[in-house]
Amino acid sequence: MVLAAGAPAASSAPSPGASPAPSSSPSSAPAAAGAAGAGAGAAQDAAAVVGGERLGRPAVQVAPRTGAPELPATLTGRSWLIADAATGEVLAARNAHLPLPPASTLKMLFADTVLPKFDRALEHRVAPAELAALGAGSSLVGIKENLPYRVEDLWRGVFLASGNDAVHVLSHMNGGLARTVAQMQERATALQARDTRVVSPEGYDQDGQVSSAYDLTLFARAGLRNPDFRGYCATRTARFPGALDKTTGQRSAFDIANTDRLLGKYPGLIGVKNGYTTNAGATFTGAAERDGRTLLVTVMHPEQQSKVYDEAAALLDWGFAAAGKVEPVGRLVEEETAPGASAAPTAEAPASGVLPHAIQQADHALGPAGWTALAFGAALALWAAGRLRTRRRPHTTATALPVLPGGVPVPPRPDYAPHVAYSVPARTAAGSAPRGATAVGGATAVGGGTRRRLTRRARSLARSTRARLAATTTPHRGRRP
Repeated sequence: MVLAAGAPAASSAPSPGASPAPSSSPSSAPAAAGAAGAGAGAAQDAAAVVGGERLGRPAVQVAPRTGAPELPATLTGRSWLIADAATGEVLAARNAHLPLPPASTLKMLFADTVLPKFDRALEHRVAPAELAALGAGSSLVGIKENLPYRVEDLWRGVFLASGNDAVHVLSHMNGGLARTVAQMQERATALQARDTRVVSPEGYDQDGQVSSAYDLTLFARAGLRNPDFRGYCATRTARFPGALDKTTGQRSAFDIANTDRLLGKYPGLIGVKNGYTTNAGATFTGAAERDGRTLLVTVMHPEQQSKVYDEAAALLDWGFAAAGKVEPVGRLVEEETAPGASAAPTAEAPASGVLPHAIQQADHALGPAGWTALAFGAALALWAAGRLRTRRRPHTTATALPVLPGGVPVPPRPDYAPHVAYSVPARTAAGSAPRGATAVGGATAVGGGTRRRLTRRARSLARSTRARLAATTTPHRGRRP
């Protein structure tokens, strides 16, 4: 069921491939953005529209049940969408996949991409080159070169003041503008935001840079799952570091306020991001909570810039009132898992009867004589352990021997017997140490002359084993065979 309630008739609505009206943008974006938008829209054929076939239609899409409220009659946005954040159900939409210039709402994708990479307490000294490529007329928070800023202050500059200078500094910290743009495009692809083409990280008007109401809503939904993202976009005011006073040597600070005009005014609003350029007009994506339910709304290109907040608020009011009274007309998709991706491998014990690869290699390196010596050492350790059970003495902690990769024990020094670990005996209450060496298990196992003979024999075997291992694993240098 396709209704045109609260919007122009389908015949008068802009087609999905229509170009935005020409404007006095600081760049030459207008025509190119529309052309790129047409290409992006054409890429999604009717049978494979992300989120559902109805979201690819040009007119208003809503499926009311009995008793459902009517959509607001004053909606003028060329593209808009309202959805349930938890379930992903799209309650109503118009031209959801129409590619349009996004303005600063693209900063949501920037934050979702870059924010997890840096600790908020990290300090970064801003180099002059990091502020050199800002476009004419860019919105700025007021970053000064050659001064340090904490990452959390930079993010407040992004979310509250929509500062392009803060975006550029964070982008350079991330490896540069080009690298950040590429990562944003990769992130958009992973989120299945197929209408989005990223050219600049801050949303500044650029040829071919477009997004859609559907994609911007995906960015907001993904970002709000990050507590830091959620906290920044909900912040109304903050103190921002200023310049350094050359007389006093003290750093000044000034107040910045969130440019989101609904924040603090619309009940339950928790963000997310607004935007405006002469080419894009006004854009806005918001999220609000009421009675345990969170709704997401995006409005792009209303007839008047100031109307973007009114129309977003009207859609939120309608969405909360329509809870349970409309059928979804589509859904917000989840992040796409890369083909062939799997969980990180975990260390597991080898199957019964199968030697680990490192042990198989050690088998070839040691040879029969080496393994014979190690086996004798193991037998010696087992004999000593048997003697432990017949003695009752204080317990101490044994020190384990080094091992080859794969778990093959090799004595690191000749004074250690293979497979036998000795430790310092625990002292008695009177302060004297028990007689004899302490073997694996903690009790005195072998004492007197017997211990000394076994130790000398073990040392001899250890030296022999190490010599054979060195001869079979160390390549000859300086001589040819």
